Amino acid sequence: MDVSSIDESKTTQAIPFYSILWAELSGFEILIKYARPTAKNVVRVSTINYPVEKPEHPHTVAWVDTLLDRAYGEAQRRKRIKILINPFGGKGKAQKWYLRDIEPIFAAARCEVDVQKTQYRGHSIEIAENLDVDAFDVIAACSGDGLPHEVFNGLGKKWDARRALKKLAVVQLPCGSGNAMSWNLNGTDSPSMAALGVVKGIRTPLDLISITQGDRRTLSFLSQSVGIVAETDLGTEHLRWLGSARFTYGILVRLLRKTIYPCDVALKVEVASKQEIREHYGRALSDRSLPEQHRNSGDPPDADNRPREPGLPLLRYGTVQNDLPEGWMSFPYDKLGNFYSGNMALMAPDTNFFPATLPNDGCMDLVIVDGDISRTAAIRSILAVETGKFFDMPHVKYCKISGYRITPKNQKDGYISIDGERMPFEPFQAEVHRGLGTVLSKSGHVYEAPGVVPKGMESA
Repeated sequence: MDVSSIDESKTTQAIPFYSILWAELSGFEILIKYARPTAKNVVRVSTINYPVEKPEHPHTVAWVDTLLDRAYGEAQRRKRIKILINPFGGKGKAQKWYLRDIEPIFAAARCEVDVQKTQYRGHSIEIAENLDVDAFDVIAACSGDGLPHEVFNGLGKKWDARRALKKLAVVQLPCGSGNAMSWNLNGTDSPSMAALGVVKGIRTPLDLISITQGDRRTLSFLSQSVGIVAETDLGTEHLRWLGSARFTYGILVRLLRKTIYPCDVALKVEVASKQEIREHYGRALSDRSLPEQHRNSGDPPDADNRPREPGLPLLRYGTVQNDLPEGWMSFPYDKLGNFYSGNMALMAPDTNFFPATLPNDGCMDLVIVDGDISRTAAIRSILAVETGKFFDMPHVKYCKISGYRITPKNQKDGYISIDGERMPFEPFQAEVHRGLGTVLSKSGHVYEAPGVVPKGMESA
């Protein structure tokens, strides 16, 4: 393209297209706003301007248009964002981080924002349930993983839940102690880097999981656990000062004690062997079709894009109160150490428990580890999670499933964790809905975590 009308007298700067927030003609200048790195994990808005002699020249106008096309690619420009701030998040610093790190990036990218503080536990459920779906493109939670969980469940309560979950992308602006959603979708827990990730994020269908327990139905987007991980997550609140290290410490202590959690387990297995799982993941890496082509969240929409049936999709497998569906395998598990089902890869930085997870393959990834493994194997397991070798350990049972039921036994009380939230210690059932939710991600089809790449694809 002919850019001869731009003054090249200034020092040349190399700015990645991903960092370009906005560009426009202003008088006799081209103004470019971009996210400039100021530290390893921090970006700040910066401006560069180029004088032009003929701002109305077709080449000048075309240059600006082409720059924005290249900068945004598949991502939507000027997103309309409903922002929810948990004032207690990040040890009370969420509001400060929003104003310092996030708001300037959204403003520079010409996003329209509407900010609201949550006032009590569950407030985000109410806000999402009553939100005008057509007024926004994104709901952004300045928080840990708790607010996104509430937002998904609030949208799930709407009369047109399927349409709402498809229309509104739910994102996290990491301001809490647990920021798994941002790690998986943006590869960071930096508020400013995550804000840039939202600006440039590609709409991505996300599997959601229905959890039925008693007469209740809850949506899960991240993980469910019974056993060591659940007890570590929920039973170490007094160790929050350790940061993410509290999870490693808690898991190690319980592994060394050989703690067991007897349960009855039933599974609907979709991909059984680790080799088949690698091939399944490899096919997803090679798939370059548009993310929306993978969505299958319910009945076909009417002409006005509203689903034919209200509410959430029907449960294919019934609830925990029904008989077990046909085709499920069931077995007692008296020496269960860890039952961990994941919908995303990273639960915290450097804890890639689920390297084969995909945003919208219609499966949960299940890890089961016996509680009576040797102490040597227990220590190796912890180290393997951080080095990426956990998946291949022989004592780690790993499969892809579309549903499961778990019934604790021989225990009066214990821990069940759904997206980091404690649930009653009683039987529950889970079922995947492929592509029911929507998020924004960098790639549009995989998480920002190392996967189980099949041999021969490592250098591809």
